[in-house]
Amino acid sequence: MKRHFRELSVACALGVLLLLLALFAPNFFDAQPLLSRLTAAAPKLVLACGVALVIISRQIDISIGSLFAVCTTCAGLVAAAKLPLPVAILASLGVGALGGALNGLLVAGLKLQSIVVTLATMVTMRYALLLSQQGVLINLPPGAQWFGLPMTAGQFTVCGIALALLVLLAFGTKHLAAGRFIYAVGSDSEAARLAGIRPQLTTFWVFVFMGALCGLAAVMNMVQSPQADPNGGRGLELEAIAAAVVGGVAVSGGRGNLWGVLAGLLLLACISPALTYAGVKPYWEKAIQGAIILLAVVADGVRNRKKRN
Repeated sequence: MKRHFRELSVACALGVLLLLLALFAPNFFDAQPLLSRLTAAAPKLVLACGVALVIISRQIDISIGSLFAVCTTCAGLVAAAKLPLPVAILASLGVGALGGALNGLLVAGLKLQSIVVTLATMVTMRYALLLSQQGVLINLPPGAQWFGLPMTAGQFTVCGIALALLVLLAFGTKHLAAGRFIYAVGSDSEAARLAGIRPQLTTFWVFVFMGALCGLAAVMNMVQSPQADPNGGRGLELEAIAAAVVGGVAVSGGRGNLWGVLAGLLLLACISPALTYAGVKPYWEKAIQGAIILLAVVADGVRNRKKRN
């Protein structure tokens, strides 16, 4: 119980918020609007899971918003060229993995600070995309929206992909050697090396996987609209990092639970509609989210200090 106190605290806070909404704003739980909100949050869950793994490995990736936009543009251009949607999906995953590999080579291969590397790639990709596309929306063929399914079926498909990925990653990080390597490297890379783990290789593949998840999230977001937006993804890195940190992933690395990431994402996602139903001015949303993130970071700091003492 003590080990998962942070995740349980976030889940309890989410439960209290949902109970208050059920009492004072029951319209929040109307089926179609609720499904639409969950569908919009699904790509963010995919990104938050990837970011959680990066942070657990004691790294950071703030380029995911820009890479998300690059993947969206790539998938949109392929789909607009009337190629089959699976080809567009593979192109998005491939471009995302290449972007992640670039970050991984610079961080793991050259041993540069991940915050500096991903800041540089974030700016480079964003402005290169702006120059090449000029912000023009890409019209998608009819078969691309909702994977060619009816809207409701498409929404369930998007949510199902995100949930299936969460379950697989939660299982993998707990029961597979590759998942345990990430925790070991994040806890103590030198101890991991002495145990036969290759920290640099593990870090490289974590960034590659993060990039591929950017490509998947980009496709999941793109199919929700008749157009692909090259300007999309702004601020996604902060939302994903916030969900991971609030959900119990330690900023110092080596600790975290992907189910907590889900609770953190849902808690932050519910704040905006809760404020709307409460009649509170919307600019309070970011302030409240910031306060929650600050409390999460402070809690981590206090916990680490107690451990050292």
